[in-house]
Amino acid sequence: MKRLGTVLALILLSLATMTSCRLVNSILHDEEVVAKAGGSMLYKSEVTRLIPDGVSKEDSLRLAMQYINSWASDMVFLDIAEKQLSKAEKDVSKELEAYRRSLLKFRYEQLYVNERLDTTVTEDEIEKYYAAHSADFILQRPIVKACYMNMLPESPNFEMMKDLMSSPDEDSLWEAGQVAASSSDTFTYYSGKWVDATILAEDMGVDYRTLLPLKPDTFIETAGLNGKRNVAFVIEVIDSGSVPPVEYCSGRIEDIILSARKHQLTESLEQELLKDARGKGKIIIY
Repeated sequence: MKRLGTVLALILLSLATMTSCRLVNSILHDEEVVAKAGGSMLYKSEVTRLIPDGVSKEDSLRLAMQYINSWASDMVFLDIAEKQLSKAEKDVSKELEAYRRSLLKFRYEQLYVNERLDTTVTEDEIEKYYAAHSADFILQRPIVKACYMNMLPESPNFEMMKDLMSSPDEDSLWEAGQVAASSSDTFTYYSGKWVDATILAEDMGVDYRTLLPLKPDTFIETAGLNGKRNVAFVIEVIDSGSVPPVEYCSGRIEDIILSARKHQLTESLEQELLKDARGKGKIIIY
């Protein structure tokens, strides 16, 4: 236990050293080696590869330091593990081989599936699946068709925007978008699609439960930032516990159908490989 305490103290000391001013200067002044831990060295090229283009100098340094500290921690622990673990405990060859087999199998399955998968899902297939499994799509939360704006209430366009938002005319919604864009305000129609109430609530800056009960043909207003108002006009509502229309479920149904096709392909691949191997005498089960 005493030895372990000494080891932990050495770890903390090593990590503190990694964040020293000397290390920061080495990053800023373009030296090739930015960190050392025992016999291992970390080069600047390894760090810079992980930093996205376009980030500020401060963010670049912060990301670099996060990676360096993580690397230093790994190296220090690795060094101690090498010294403290027995030869048998350090032997990870079986685990590596099992991981290698699993990874190669996965990659070949992906290749096989990608080459053979029919990614076309027809409307008829979606309709049939929906008809057979509509109970699986019962809503946990309301969904709405709505439009939303964020604007100063004293804006000369504020009341006009509300009139446009509540108009049943599609051209009025297009006009609302143009007005908002010309004044750098926010307006969205959610592409005229059904959306989860949580999406509308997020734009409104509140928990969706505070908007309940949602009613069609009504306005909702909440306070926004910088004196602006969040305004939504709810066009239609389908309450939780109801079955949504097929168009709301179509994306999910398409994913389900494609997932089933992938599963069928991987199963058929395994069966074909086993059949072929047995036929060629490559597999003998006693």
